[in-house]
Amino acid sequence: MTLPRSLPGFKSRQPYLNKMDPLKQTITILDVYDNIDFNPKFKTGFGFSCIINTATKIILFDTGGDSPTLLSNLETAGIDPVDIDIVFLSHEHYDHVGGLRGFLEENNDVEVFALNSFSDSIKRQIKETGAVLKEVKNPVNVTAGVYSTGQIGLLIKEQSLIINFKKGLIVITGCAHPGIVNIVKKAKELFKRNIYLVLGGFHLSSYSNQKLNKILKSFKDLKVEKTAPSHCTGQDAVEFFKKEYKDKFIKSGVGKKITIGGD
Repeated sequence: MTLPRSLPGFKSRQPYLNKMDPLKQTITILDVYDNIDFNPKFKTGFGFSCIINTATKIILFDTGGDSPTLLSNLETAGIDPVDIDIVFLSHEHYDHVGGLRGFLEENNDVEVFALNSFSDSIKRQIKETGAVLKEVKNPVNVTAGVYSTGQIGLLIKEQSLIINFKKGLIVITGCAHPGIVNIVKKAKELFKRNIYLVLGGFHLSSYSNQKLNKILKSFKDLKVEKTAPSHCTGQDAVEFFKKEYKDKFIKSGVGKKITIGGD
């Protein structure tokens, strides 16, 4: 059954969180834009973007720093831009929205979930292409089993994506400017479930060992089972997570594909 592009009950700028049963089908996440190398077939660039395939919808999370690199990597991955249903923008920094215009020129038949605090220029850019702008402030249902945390943060406002999955919550972050622990806490607060995986940019490159240890302890206290840090996390922080999580650590970077079975 094909789900409607916008689930009934969505109201822009108002809270709506339809906590349906957790998704059980296989979830695939592919890093298609990153400044961290993984698969040499893919081009690197400063920024972050990933494809999320939930079996009913294909979501483009952020668009990286430029459209030529993004579109090239989508082609390498065998993904046609026209097959993407939803664009989810975590925040307005260039390394996360830089590829937006070029992508929308290839496919404007999408819903774009952006914070209502985004600049008028970005909103206008989305509307002028013919894409549907969904402005987000509070937690909302993006599509079946997929949600926005809603706007988090003061100086730099950001939203993260939550997949309500059978094995636990999957949390995907752009840069985690409001604090990676705060984002994980928000996800857990909304769903009252343990976290299966946290993936994306953690923004910890300038953190001391003492602060990193504190964050790792918080992750353990919050029962985060697996981590896949990339982009702006910082190499030292990545090594901290690798050492702590051992076989539960997932090495990430552009071209990395993570498949999570629903069995």
